Amino acid sequence: MTAAYQKACRARVDACLERFFQPPQDDLARLYQAMRYSVMNGGKRVRPILVYAACEALGGDAEQADNAACAVELIHAYSLVHDDLPAMDDDDLRRGQPTTHKAFDEAAAILAGDGLQSLAFSVLAEPSAPSAETRLRMLTTLARAAGPEGMVGGQAIDLESVGRQIDQRALESMHRHKTGALIEASVCLGALASGRADDAALAALQTYARAIGLAFQVQDDILDVESDTATLGKTQGKDQAQDKPTYPALLGLEPAKAYALDLRDQALAALEAFGERAEPLRDIARFIVERRS
Repeated sequence: MTAAYQKACRARVDACLERFFQPPQDDLARLYQAMRYSVMNGGKRVRPILVYAACEALGGDAEQADNAACAVELIHAYSLVHDDLPAMDDDDLRRGQPTTHKAFDEAAAILAGDGLQSLAFSVLAEPSAPSAETRLRMLTTLARAAGPEGMVGGQAIDLESVGRQIDQRALESMHRHKTGALIEASVCLGALASGRADDAALAALQTYARAIGLAFQVQDDILDVESDTATLGKTQGKDQAQDKPTYPALLGLEPAKAYALDLRDQALAALEAFGERAEPLRDIARFIVERRS
């Protein structure tokens, strides 16, 4: 992805997100501080960028995708806050800074995550999409991706898999839920926000999104082996230390790298029918397997 496009999308979504963190009354100040800390403390903003890129690929304007871009980032941030809790992945570092439960406390982190999750749906329900019917479809898409059929289900499978030997099919099922579902939803939400998404376009974009969603996790697993804590902004080697199933552990490091590249190529092939407006989506597919953090 070009640095200029990434920077523009990040600046756009960050400006939109800022408006949600003003406490409506003084005794909610700490809760809103924890919520803001969890969202506005860095991050690549890959999911909002996908929303904007998918919307623009179908001829929509970025303004049409603002609420969807905010919603997916709020869900993503909530998931990170809860994943880092001692009862989950028990991590002290996120994006190079103390995790929310370390910067505040566990109760504040739980409530901040809860607040971000419900806020996401409130934002997405605001009148911005072409029609009420489209907004309902978008809300359903995000709910399924974030809930037990998607991200939450993936986290449950992940916790159940610690210390167990699972095959590649089971590992992919876990990550298509835990990581891939929200990435796929981001692309679909952007397409729907454009008001120009027909069935053929949505099918092609879903194929693209499934490939990059899995590639994202494969590359994450590779970086957990090859990178370092300072570069990652989170604890390096945590998966191995917790005896979690990963692609390098299952396939080997070099075959895992080859698989990530194959998934990238699958994603690019899915975009063959799209023109130049889909170039940002192509850049994101390349970025996902080339990133070092």
